[in-house]
Amino acid sequence: MTWGFVTCGPNEAMVISGCCYSKPNLVPGGRAFIWPAIQKVQRISLNTMTLQVESPTVYTSQGVPISVTGIAQVKIQGQNEEMLLAACEQFLGRTEHEIQHIALVTLEGHQRAIMGSMTVEEIYKDRKKFSKQVFEVASSDLVNMGITVVSYTLKDIRDEEGYLKSLGMARTAEVKRDARIGEAEARCDAQIKEAIAEEQRMASVLLNDTEIAKARRDFELKKAAYDVEVQTKNAEADLAYELQAAKTKQRIMEEKMQIKVVERTRQIAVEEQEIGRKERELEAKIRRPAEAEKYRLEKIAEANNKKVLLEAQAEAESIKLKGEAEAYATEVKAKAEAELMARKADAWKEYKEAAMIDMLLDVLPKITAEVAAPLCQTKKITMVSSGQGDIGAVKLTGEVLNIVNKVPELVKNMTGVDIVKSVHAAA
Repeated sequence: MTWGFVTCGPNEAMVISGCCYSKPNLVPGGRAFIWPAIQKVQRISLNTMTLQVESPTVYTSQGVPISVTGIAQVKIQGQNEEMLLAACEQFLGRTEHEIQHIALVTLEGHQRAIMGSMTVEEIYKDRKKFSKQVFEVASSDLVNMGITVVSYTLKDIRDEEGYLKSLGMARTAEVKRDARIGEAEARCDAQIKEAIAEEQRMASVLLNDTEIAKARRDFELKKAAYDVEVQTKNAEADLAYELQAAKTKQRIMEEKMQIKVVERTRQIAVEEQEIGRKERELEAKIRRPAEAEKYRLEKIAEANNKKVLLEAQAEAESIKLKGEAEAYATEVKAKAEAELMARKADAWKEYKEAAMIDMLLDVLPKITAEVAAPLCQTKKITMVSSGQGDIGAVKLTGEVLNIVNKVPELVKNMTGVDIVKSVHAAA
C-alpha cells in the first residue's frame, strides 16, 4: 500500500490506528490520509441488518408452551462516536454474518424472557405491548455493543397444544353469541326504529298534508284577493278608458261648437257689416236727401218770411202812422208765420213717409239696445238643445236678431209705413 488518501462509503466506517494516534481514528463515510507501514486501516459495515428472531416452545407465565417469531432491524451506530468505538471493540475484524449472529442470539434471549413473563392472552391480544417490551429490553443491552435496534415487530404466534385454537373457539363462540344477541337486539331495535320511523313518517305525511292544505287555502285566498284586485283594476281601466273616450268626444264636440261659434260670429260680423253698409246706403240715398230737402224748404220759408218782413217793414215805413205800421207789421208777421207753418206742413205732408222712415231708423238702434238690455243683466243662461239647429251664442244671437227683424213689421202695423219696402225701393 502506498501512502495517500483512502475513502469509504456512507454504509461503512474506517478505523485508522498506529503511529500518531493514541486511540483509533474513526471515519464514518469519508476519507483520511494514511502512512503505510506505520498506520493501519480497517473497515466495519454500517448496513442495516434484518434478523428473524425465532423462539420455539417457550412456556408463558401460565405454563402454556407457544412459539413466537419476531422481525428486527439492527445496525451499528456510526454517528455516535462512543457507540461506534464500542462496536469496533466488539466486532472489528468480524464478518457481517458473525455480527448478525451475535445480535440475533441476544434478541432471541430477550424475546424468550419477555414471553415467560406474559400470558398467552396478553401476547396474543396486545402484540404492540409485547413488541415494545422486547424492543426496550434488547435496545438497552445491544447499545452497549454499539448496536442500535431500529425496529422490532411480532410476526407470528403459534402453539402445538391447540391453546390458541381453543381460545379462539371460545372467543369465536362468544363472538357468535354476542353477534346473535347483537343481531336480535339490532333486529328489535330496527323494528322499533322502523315503527318509530313509520309513525314519524305518518305524522310527517299528515303534517305535510295539513301544511299542503293550509298552503292551498292560503293560495286560494290570496288568488281570490289578487283576482278581485285585478278585476278592480281592469274595471277601473275600462271606466278610465270610457271616461277618457267621453272626454275626448266632448272635447271634439266643444271644438266643433267653437268652430260653429266662430263661423256664426264671422257670419254675424258679415251681417253687421251688411247692415252697416245698408244703413250707410240709406243714409246716403234717403236720409241725407230728405234732410237736404228739408233744409232747402226751411231756407226758402225763411227767405220768404224775410222777404215778407222786409216788404212789411218797407210798407210800414211808407205809412206814416206808427200804430198802423205796427199793427200792419204784426199782421204781416202773423201771416208770414202762418205761411211758414203752412209750408212746413206741406213739406211734412210731401215727405211724410221719408221723414217717418228717418225717425224710425234713428229710433231702431235704441229699440235693439232695449231688447238686448235684459240679456246684458243676465248672469247665467242655461240652454237645452235637442241636437238640431244652432246652439250656444249663435242661438242667442239669432233670437235677438229675430226680435229685431220683427220691429219693421210692428212699425208697419202701427204706422202703416213699410220700412223694408221703402228701403228696397230706394235701393
